[in-house]
Amino acid sequence: MKKTIALLLSLLLAALALPAVPVHGAEMEVSAPAAVLMEAGTGRVLFEKNAHEVRACASITKVMTLCLTFDAIAGGQLSLEDQLTASAHAASMGGSDIWLKEGESMSVDDLIKATVIMSANDAAVVLAENVAGSEEAFVNRMNERAAELGMKETTFKNCNGLDEEGHLTSAYDVALMSRELIRHEKIKDYTLTWMDSVRDGATQLVNTNKLIRSYKGITGLKTGTTSGAGSCISATAERDGLKLIAVVLGAGSTDDRFKDAAALLDYGFAGWAVQSPESPELPMVPVLRGMEETVGAKAGKMPEILVKQAEKGQIEENIIWKEKLTAPVKAGDVIGAITYTHNGELVAKVDITAQNDVEAVTFSSGFRYLMEGFLRF
Repeated sequence: MKKTIALLLSLLLAALALPAVPVHGAEMEVSAPAAVLMEAGTGRVLFEKNAHEVRACASITKVMTLCLTFDAIAGGQLSLEDQLTASAHAASMGGSDIWLKEGESMSVDDLIKATVIMSANDAAVVLAENVAGSEEAFVNRMNERAAELGMKETTFKNCNGLDEEGHLTSAYDVALMSRELIRHEKIKDYTLTWMDSVRDGATQLVNTNKLIRSYKGITGLKTGTTSGAGSCISATAERDGLKLIAVVLGAGSTDDRFKDAAALLDYGFAGWAVQSPESPELPMVPVLRGMEETVGAKAGKMPEILVKQAEKGQIEENIIWKEKLTAPVKAGDVIGAITYTHNGELVAKVDITAQNDVEAVTFSSGFRYLMEGFLRF
């Protein structure tokens, strides 16, 4: 009996000594052949599965179309109120569309609604033609922009994602262009809309992204499905300042793509956090050979630092000043830095700048100073 109790006790102690398995890691499964989870602020990849495998991505293509459209709006080339006219080419698109007729006019706002919410191929072409003059010219711009963003595995052949030979990308590249699109805050007005309409209510739009009704913190972004690409999604979400991008390519069904995207986002939120240090109080900084003995100091924008949930609060802050700061000093001159390290590794750096000018002491400035003092006396 004693031996049995001792054996059971030893087994219990051994079990307690086993390292804990993170729940978020153990429970996450991705059925799709290619996927990636990226933190939007830093671009850091938190999970990947065949992330650089070249594949079709269906209407996820429209993420780049929207990037260029919002760039055109930001640059003043387009406005949301502009009325654009559908060409014969735009009206000829198949697949998902809003049945635009040649010569029909629609506002940029409604065309973006149709492109985002209903994934309308014809609406995407109208936007493309009006940004670049033709879909062909627009596709050239898409590929140029992809190169600028470091999308090394992407070649666009059209602006809407219909299956076409050579129209390929990767999960990682989709994450890169999704990261670029969400820099435009306005996109969320469309990606978070469940139902809307165009043509004064005659054409109803229902969002293809079911996650916006079921996933906490979801912000978008785009779905896509074709026979060549399978079921795809780029899902974006934010909680407590942590912004994530989950890309799933080639899922077997629409339900599978949503399950995979949710699993990826769950994994990210369970395992990671963003830590934002408070701006420290900075002293007046001594200035050599200046008309004033000190200058005010101002810290730049505080960083958002990605850390594992278990390591929150372990960021070390250090302030470094420029040695022997000597006049003249101009407002905005870098006079120091705040460094943030984690486990001995530099993770962020913030410049400290002068708040005001400090003139150097010269004969003329010294004489002027004396005269001003004399006149005050």
